[in-house]
Amino acid sequence: MNNPPKLDDVDRRILRELSRDGRISNAKLAERVGLSPTPCWNRVRALEEAGVIERYAALLDQKALGFPDTVLIEVTLDRHDDDMLHRFGEALAELPEVLEAHLLTGEYDYLIKVAVAGTEGYEEFLRHKLYKLPGLRHSRSTFVLRTLKRAPSVQP
Repeated sequence: MNNPPKLDDVDRRILRELSRDGRISNAKLAERVGLSPTPCWNRVRALEEAGVIERYAALLDQKALGFPDTVLIEVTLDRHDDDMLHRFGEALAELPEVLEAHLLTGEYDYLIKVAVAGTEGYEEFLRHKLYKLPGLRHSRSTFVLRTLKRAPSVQP
């Protein structure tokens, strides 16, 4: 594993601005972080090449898309061999309702964050998608009442 690049204060300011608005123009970004446009552009490119900036994306409003509810699902698998973990993980990644999926230590094997349309949408997801995945032994679910913080990445 490579060591993370050393970031100075200017790099951190650039990253904070880009995390707030990934579509900001280079000229505006340079102005906000106190650089001229060319050095700012060079720093952004260096951060991209170093993998600090992984990609740019639009954050979509799941409620506006018809999936107002979020459910956290803890999953236990039948087996824990490499083949089962791989098959389950790949099948899970194909489900469009799955926002996040984490392989865990502890009592459950996975924690899955899912967007659904109410209890009917949740039942549909469970019966016709999650329960059809290979190796699933047990699941436990919790509906999110309110999201207090949502960040696409850590702030530098």
